[in-house]
Amino acid sequence: MRAREADSEGFVEYDGVKIHYEVHGDGGPTILLMPSWTIVHAQTWKMQIPYLARHHRVVVYDGPGNGRSDRTLRPEAYHHKTQVEYALRVLDATGTDRAVVAALSMAARWALELAADHPDRVLGMITIAGAVPLRDADTDADATFLASPPDLPRSRVPELGQDPAEHWAKWNRQYWLDHYEDFTTFFFGQCFSEPFSTKAIEDAVSWAGETTPQVLLAEAASPPPSHAEIENWSARLRCPVLHLHGSDDRVVPLRAGEELAELTGGRLVVLEGAGHVPVAGDPVRCNVLIHEFAERLRPLPLRARWTRWTSRSRRVLYLSSPIGLGHARRDLAIARELRRQVPDVEIDWLAQHPVSRALEHAGERVHPASRWLAGESAHIESEAGEHDLHCFQALRRMDEILVANFMLFRDVVREQAYDLVVGDEAWEVDHFLYENPELKRFQYAWMTDFVGHLPMPDGGRREALVAADYNAEMLEHVARFPRLRDRAVFVGDPQDIVSDRFGADLPYIRDWTEANYTFAGYVTGFDPAPYADRAALREQLGYRPDEQVCVVTVGGAGVGGHLLRKVVDAYPVIAKRVPGLRMVVVTGPRIDPASLPAAPGLEVRGYVPDLYRHLAASDLAIVQGGLTTCMELTATGRPFVYIPLRHHYEQNFHVAHRLRRYGAGRRLDYADITPDRLAEVVAAEIGTSPAYQPVATDGAARAATLLSELL
Repeated sequence: MRAREADSEGFVEYDGVKIHYEVHGDGGPTILLMPSWTIVHAQTWKMQIPYLARHHRVVVYDGPGNGRSDRTLRPEAYHHKTQVEYALRVLDATGTDRAVVAALSMAARWALELAADHPDRVLGMITIAGAVPLRDADTDADATFLASPPDLPRSRVPELGQDPAEHWAKWNRQYWLDHYEDFTTFFFGQCFSEPFSTKAIEDAVSWAGETTPQVLLAEAASPPPSHAEIENWSARLRCPVLHLHGSDDRVVPLRAGEELAELTGGRLVVLEGAGHVPVAGDPVRCNVLIHEFAERLRPLPLRARWTRWTSRSRRVLYLSSPIGLGHARRDLAIARELRRQVPDVEIDWLAQHPVSRALEHAGERVHPASRWLAGESAHIESEAGEHDLHCFQALRRMDEILVANFMLFRDVVREQAYDLVVGDEAWEVDHFLYENPELKRFQYAWMTDFVGHLPMPDGGRREALVAADYNAEMLEHVARFPRLRDRAVFVGDPQDIVSDRFGADLPYIRDWTEANYTFAGYVTGFDPAPYADRAALREQLGYRPDEQVCVVTVGGAGVGGHLLRKVVDAYPVIAKRVPGLRMVVVTGPRIDPASLPAAPGLEVRGYVPDLYRHLAASDLAIVQGGLTTCMELTATGRPFVYIPLRHHYEQNFHVAHRLRRYGAGRRLDYADITPDRLAEVVAAEIGTSPAYQPVATDGAARAATLLSELL
């Protein structure tokens, strides 16, 4: 799922080649994001488009040979003069008189030519890892191969050892034709020289798979511009220029960026430690630099406002994860306790549906910028199958959404001074603050109820390695900047942590968490004591003494529809086994209750704000396996059956471990559920009086105390 869909799109045609373009946003000035080498397409800019489009009008297009553009095999279709014509056609078709032009790698050549020959169309120019011929390119071709491919027509490949330099022998015609995927895997491994770049490499290899080696060879047959042409274009520039270049660029050396800055008189920003594609490797910094450059070309506002410190109230920005509603309930409880301990504190919430609905129902102030958050719940739902959610892979594929939402967060904390930011599993904020620690201007508290990505058994060696890679990155973040999190709060106790390792040769999760977190105990979000009188509670909620109530719920996300339907289909069989059964099916805020049939004894409800009260009044609950609902049932001592989502490592490992500690719940596998089996389990469990370990009731107060100390 994309973080932002295009506002409009279309095609232009030049010399028989159709080029696809998109337009995002309506602000000014327009930013034209040019395509790079044909081996990738416009998705290279996926980390930039959502953020830039909130401030500017963004035009992006697929170059010839990839994406939704034509895959011609005519070399002249890839000539640098033709590439400039494509850009002009896109500008004309989108009604763009002038634009800030941003160009990655090879596209720097086309941007230079465009700006030199058509100065009336270019407001400013940004090159990123500009691949242009160096003065000594003829004698150092291997270091500037994108500018001048070394020995491309070769047909034989020497024996390759372990030295990465030897693998540049794969840069030849025959190897592309015979081993294209291996070449792209090697090449993008060099492009993304930064550690922990597995997802970026996978994306790029996938995009490369959308074109063919024959297309790349056709492009290679088109001669690149000479160094004399680069000098000529640079001398004729009339617009401001910014050059970004990674110090660890293994594809185009830093000295290419230095020479380009010298030729153009532009500003060079060296991205220390960055590789060849920093728009993916370091998207936050690149987004900021692109936006600030374009912003300087916009007239300044006539008025601005600044508040002196003595006039500032104590403010908290609270971020609550939108994946389900469990975070909202505990965060509301913590916020209430925080206000009790710090009466003058003001709390803003940066949240999206369904959490925003719960917050608004509770009378909380949801920050108006929340409307710009990219839909994390919608993405999770798009990744789900039949009671199946590979949440680790879904998180990896949410990368552009996470970048977009972090950029929104950055804007919010720049526009309003906050004393404290609380991130309850706000993954994007935590990750990108560690990646960009200079952006931290506030006390920061990170909260979570589990630690460590765990691979599923059927994920094989690859998933185990990638999960360990993600864990290792987090461990290195914390080790490198141990004070970035002013508080790391675990919602639970040390015994709630799984005993696994983060990966082979990595620490044990429990040992590391105990050393790096403070424990608040579990936060139920409510006091279970008033619900001990179940008869009175049932009367309040309209449940009769002579009926057995079974509540079925799948939480706040929309991934539980299949489980609800399976239980509803089994209701007639269950009702025969359990006389006087009343089944209440709660769909939550993201599943349409009208999508499920009702029947005598079976009722379907939508969003229920006080669902925990109904769970406390029930004789049995059937739930999906999320931590919050299971722990609410544990706290009120109610019997329940939980069915974890397949491939959901948190539910299958972390939640299941915690429930075993409390002796709570009966687990079923979705694949084993039949009407007869479900009826058998319901008949055995309903109305029982389980003896769970007690759940602490002071978790919200303890968590609030940890936060109040930061104020």
